[in-house]
Amino acid sequence: MKDELSLPIDRRNLTLALAAAPWLFAGLAQGRSSSGHAATGLAMPSLKVQPFAMQQVRLLDGPCRDALNWNRRFLMQLDVDRLLHVFRVNAGLPSNATSLGGWEAPACELRGHFVGHYLSACALMFAGDGDAELKRHGDAVVAGMAVCQKALNQGGYLSAFPLSFFDRLDARKDVWAPFYTLHKIMAGLYDMHALTGNQQALQVLLGMASWADAWCAAKPRPHMQDILNSEFGGMAEVFYNLAGLTKDVRWRNAGDRFAKDVFLVPLAEKRDALKDLHANTHIPQAIAVARRYELCDDGHDHGMADFFWNEVVEGHSYATGGTGNKEFWLTEAHQLGAEWGQANTHAECCCAYNMMKLSRHLFSWTGDAKYMEYYERLMFNHRLGTIEPETGRTMYYLSLTAGAWKMVGDDNATFWCCTGTGVEEYAKLADSIYFHGKNGLYVNQYIASTLNWPERKIAVEQHTAFPQESKTTLVIKTAPGGSWPIHLRIPAWTQAPSVSVNGQPLKAVIVPGGYLKIERLWKAGDSIVLDMPMPLHVAPFADHPNVQALMAGPIVLAGQFPLNGANNGPQNPTDHDKIAAMEKFPIAIPKLNLAGKSLADLALPAGKPLTYTLAGQSEPITLKPLYQSWERYAVYWETA
Repeated sequence: MKDELSLPIDRRNLTLALAAAPWLFAGLAQGRSSSGHAATGLAMPSLKVQPFAMQQVRLLDGPCRDALNWNRRFLMQLDVDRLLHVFRVNAGLPSNATSLGGWEAPACELRGHFVGHYLSACALMFAGDGDAELKRHGDAVVAGMAVCQKALNQGGYLSAFPLSFFDRLDARKDVWAPFYTLHKIMAGLYDMHALTGNQQALQVLLGMASWADAWCAAKPRPHMQDILNSEFGGMAEVFYNLAGLTKDVRWRNAGDRFAKDVFLVPLAEKRDALKDLHANTHIPQAIAVARRYELCDDGHDHGMADFFWNEVVEGHSYATGGTGNKEFWLTEAHQLGAEWGQANTHAECCCAYNMMKLSRHLFSWTGDAKYMEYYERLMFNHRLGTIEPETGRTMYYLSLTAGAWKMVGDDNATFWCCTGTGVEEYAKLADSIYFHGKNGLYVNQYIASTLNWPERKIAVEQHTAFPQESKTTLVIKTAPGGSWPIHLRIPAWTQAPSVSVNGQPLKAVIVPGGYLKIERLWKAGDSIVLDMPMPLHVAPFADHPNVQALMAGPIVLAGQFPLNGANNGPQNPTDHDKIAAMEKFPIAIPKLNLAGKSLADLALPAGKPLTYTLAGQSEPITLKPLYQSWERYAVYWETA
């Protein structure tokens, strides 16, 4: 996560763009939102489907449950006093704790950001898994923050760095993203209130929101737009969430002050202007646009968020679903082959986290399966592939360079932005498995889990080893009587899927790429078995079609290059050693000889699920899922 560059703006072109999209900027000074809604209320659209509350879904044994448990291990070893140390020092309060390192060290200008993520993670672990101990830790951090806020006595201001950082931001002097850090803290407080009922968190949050709103309101609009060239995270989103919680339009208007014209105008005009933008600066802005639509029912917001999602997913995403390189979109759309070789810092993990958030919003508007299809790809390749087994340590990038290592953070000395989004992600892996709407239950992800829907007297269990097997079984545990529908997502990647109910094959046309509706009088004990064969297929670069990744269904397969000698670098390397080894001990990844066949034709089953051997090469190459690959690997192959 880097400070956003101050991008040059062609004022003449921007003026033309403003004329083309005046709705973005209308009437804020007169107390009206940019959509034209009067500042006397909120107009919320009806959503086609809605997620279940996290408390209603629980993970069963499987890869997602494993990741949640590893994440708990990482969170539990963090000491509350160490987390609060930089806040107390900034507030002039005594602290005998040893400070955390890395991006939480006292000299780092981003200090305090991870503590906000920590609060969100504690709240999510409580809501999603009933973890009362982590809730107590979160409550203790909130109480400590409240004491610091009172000691600062600066109109609600709270952070781990002094107000002078905002003076530097106001003067447009170099400073590392103070609003970005403020957002993380505010979002953590919001989650502690919304997910655990902590009232003190809401009071601290309202104080911070009042301070930030007043600070921004005092800035002339052109100056505020210049300030927005420094990364500000999801400030607009957290204000919109606060507006939804309190029904106070003040916070919606505060969120509107973070609408960055130079980014939003091209989206309004349906132009892909993402090249050279810092990816994770702007994905949160698209999430904010989506959240605003859910507050204001503004069709412009709907169109911008959807256009952005489609451009990123279709034109700027790798086979894993990840996006970006060196944190930026380096090329025009559909030029990933050119971008791929420019660095080995592909697919920042924060971007995956935020694209999953955006997908979840957009799915609720339409119920379109494509959003959950992309969500699945990120879940099983990027997210499950970037948490270290047992330790719970997480990654910054998921490199797709041939011969790459996976490099994870440290328990005490990194605390990157992606460490923060990581502890949140692995606390909420169950939050999009099931949705509900007027037409019953939607099953989006095939993950071992339980659902309790007391309002409808419905309970369901899902049993599966997916993706290690292609089947999932849904068992109705309780049902209310009467006919009601279950909607099963039929993945676009499958071929010849089949469904049976209580052992009887379903006689229906089952079309991949949408939802299969099964409506009947369900009874306790009824079961559905969905079989989704996972054919091998390739994912080539549009601009370099001879460079291909191999996939089984949604799962990216990686060639394995385990340590076996000096040419592969040191044994049992540290992450610093891994970085050096990539440079000092490059691996010669062979160009694959297809001999007139497709890459998929050359992959022969190797006796284990999702494990293959590439035939016809100078030496055998083993392939297995990228998310299970923890030595050197290759995802994209040059083919002859």
